[in-house]
Amino acid sequence: MDRLNSKELILPLIPLRELVAFPTVIVPILVGRDKSVNALKASLNTYSGYIFLAAQKNQVTEAPLPEEMYETGTIAKIEKSAEQNNGSYRIVVQGLKRGQILSYADSRDFYLVRLDILEERAESGKDLLELSRNLIALFEEYINLKRVRLPGIMTRLKPSQLSDASDIIISIINIPLKIKQSLLEELNTYARGVRVYNILKKEVLQLRSQRDIEPKLKREEGQETDYEEYKKKIATAQLPEYVNIRAEEELERLAAMPPFSAEGTVSRYYLDWLLAIPWKKFKKENKDIQRAAQILDEDHYGLRKVKDRILDYLAVRLLVKKAEGEILCFVGPPGVGKSSLSKSIARALDRKFVRVSLGGVKDEAEIRGHRRTYIGSYPGQIVKGLKKAASMNPVFLLDEIDKLNSDFRGDPASALLEALDPEQNAEFTDHYLDLEMDLSQVFFITTANFADNIPPALLDRMEVIELPGYTEREKLQIAKNFLLKKQAEKNGFSPDEIQIGDDILLSIINEYTREAGVRNLEREIAVIMRKTARSIIEAGKKSKEKENKIIDRALLQKYLGIAKYSNQKIFHSNEIGVAMGLAWTAAGGDILVVEARMLKGKGELILTGRLGEVMKESSSAAFSYTKLKLFELELDTEELKNYDIHLHIPEGAVPKEGPSAGVTLAVSLISLLTGIPVRSDYAMTGEITLRGKILPVGGIKEKIIAAHRYGIKNILIPSENEKDFREDIPEELKNDIQIHPVDTMDELLDIVLENPIKIKNIRSKVIRPLQEANLQ
Repeated sequence: MDRLNSKELILPLIPLRELVAFPTVIVPILVGRDKSVNALKASLNTYSGYIFLAAQKNQVTEAPLPEEMYETGTIAKIEKSAEQNNGSYRIVVQGLKRGQILSYADSRDFYLVRLDILEERAESGKDLLELSRNLIALFEEYINLKRVRLPGIMTRLKPSQLSDASDIIISIINIPLKIKQSLLEELNTYARGVRVYNILKKEVLQLRSQRDIEPKLKREEGQETDYEEYKKKIATAQLPEYVNIRAEEELERLAAMPPFSAEGTVSRYYLDWLLAIPWKKFKKENKDIQRAAQILDEDHYGLRKVKDRILDYLAVRLLVKKAEGEILCFVGPPGVGKSSLSKSIARALDRKFVRVSLGGVKDEAEIRGHRRTYIGSYPGQIVKGLKKAASMNPVFLLDEIDKLNSDFRGDPASALLEALDPEQNAEFTDHYLDLEMDLSQVFFITTANFADNIPPALLDRMEVIELPGYTEREKLQIAKNFLLKKQAEKNGFSPDEIQIGDDILLSIINEYTREAGVRNLEREIAVIMRKTARSIIEAGKKSKEKENKIIDRALLQKYLGIAKYSNQKIFHSNEIGVAMGLAWTAAGGDILVVEARMLKGKGELILTGRLGEVMKESSSAAFSYTKLKLFELELDTEELKNYDIHLHIPEGAVPKEGPSAGVTLAVSLISLLTGIPVRSDYAMTGEITLRGKILPVGGIKEKIIAAHRYGIKNILIPSENEKDFREDIPEELKNDIQIHPVDTMDELLDIVLENPIKIKNIRSKVIRPLQEANLQ
């Protein structure tokens, strides 16, 4: 504000069309004209965000000249600025003081104007306070009659500040721009207040007349009043008794309010919601198990466990007249069909489908609604979903439940506890409605990439069904049976018009995508379809009777470019200190290369590669086990105090977490400190203990699929995970991969080290000379 203390100042000018800015008023403005954008940037960069806003006389002029501008305007401060995609800016400005243009200092890239700061004056002997009170009271009646909601506006109007109140009120009233400009130019506070009062009084008289005549006109025309209309709706809505009582109470409150009061608007909104909810409506569902199975198979390939679970549910519904709804949680990497499977379930059951995305939701009120004491309150997403479904038994998808957040506004996950608890959700209460709702017939499905990110109390209420990543063969079948047909029709081709052979599809799967699901695979197929359509049109073959198009290797590279992925992570020679692990991420399985090297230092363990807290602890456990193992081998570890050991996992931009890399870290360290290379054709996974025990881990199927994708044939897993291999791995993978179940690190080292006999014969050797040789 120091800049405004002087009588004169220089500021950039933004001309306004169909708008007059007033002091004290906060106003959003879209800035799009070149000179205005330049003025905005100059204001932000050079003038501390101060700007001069003046209206132009001709509202259609694109580039107004100085003589086409009003001289009196408002000095303002830019509070917010956001650039749009088209190069324009949305800004929010706070009006500060009136100003008058004395001259134009520059008009090349933008208008720079020299200003005189205008001071208001008040006539002595005039009762400004009384005028201000009357003006504010009249304005309150005006907004009630207009049925407009202006949160917080009345608290900003102070009887002791007539000038500010006049400016705020006149900026809201819809009157011609010339009248607003003349009021901006009026520096006499009392005279401006009187003019605003008279304008406002005229508007209020018109609104009163409309209010009084509207009920009479409705009766003369045979129309019902709001009270009569709601009374009839409530009588015919077949509401539950307790809801009917609440609706009648609210209707009586509405009848006692002035027709155009703000409270009346709130009551009408509440009654509309009570009447919109399908309290006693249930969609008749399909009970034909064979038809349901057929629909599920039509929409998705594989996923036998999930399909069996849905058919089991249908069987129970046939035996039990009033079975409760289900609460399932689909956990799996992106693109495996969690959300689309939920839609398919709704189609198989012949129920309505509702989807609510929970990703990034932080406010508890998004789930349970706002209490009616707040201005602008509304129901939560569950009530909105039931209204959209128009039934009380939809398939309700809560997508990305593991992405919920919490802040000062509450914890949405806690709000879901009641809705997703079969013992409680028959009496679910939304804060806005403040009435119990029966959600026991709703089929809730939630989705997540990681179950670990779901709060334990919430996870305990759901039946978790894992959807693992697809194998290469499964992806091929999905592409042939679903994706090709879908994208062909979407791009104007018949299903057989574009022919892509299995070898080309496998190339797309392995060389252009690297994922657990098929989302990117579908995108690449869509690119081929679009490129093919363009080539046909450019060749002039617009007739529908065109020849079938065969996509070969040359066309594949032409349309998709060079291959995006290769097996570059795979090393083909045995190396010291380098071991290959298997990881399970949100995107599915992947391989994890661990590198270990020694450097001159102070005996510290250096970890790089963006490791999470659990993985750092696994690294420490692996290091401690390694030192214990060296002591058992009677190796002289004294020299370790003079060296730092650096453990690195490449691809540092990718976060890595979990305990399953423990055995890989230990193997890498033992190989480094003994000088024995690790076999490069083996990959491993498992959690390690200080005693050298190997504990079971999760994601075995995803990890084995990843190893197979990279051409690794030998995999070491904890013995307790052998049952996962037998149950979850498809037969074609079992025949192509050799599994080595292990219980201890000694068993594992015997397999993965190049010369396991050598480690048993090491005795009383010093590490230092060996490592110096490795470092050369």
